[in-house]
Amino acid sequence: MTQGHTITIETSERHVRVVHGDQVLAETDRPLVLRETGCPARYYIPAEDVRLDLLTPSGTHTVCPFKGTASYWSLPDAADLVWAYPDPKPEVAEIKDHYCFYDVDVS
Repeated sequence: MTQGHTITIETSERHVRVVHGDQVLAETDRPLVLRETGCPARYYIPAEDVRLDLLTPSGTHTVCPFKGTASYWSLPDAADLVWAYPDPKPEVAEIKDHYCFYDVDVS
């Protein structure tokens, strides 16, 4: 990591629910919380707790110098709503097989 840039990942027992329209896309009590310098805290949800059957892989990919290359998934009315790092950098290996959504409800 470059000086001044930090990423921390911790396990949580908070209830995280992702709803789009009237569909529940993900729900978990075991998210990972990723905190990164300059970014809001993000909840990474285990694949088993995500309705992958509702999501369509997108052609979008972005590269983060700290986490690796992200792949994205979409809904018919919401492009690139969710992302994951299929092969994350070793420093953030915990987020492999976890999905992150732009909008989540945390309780």
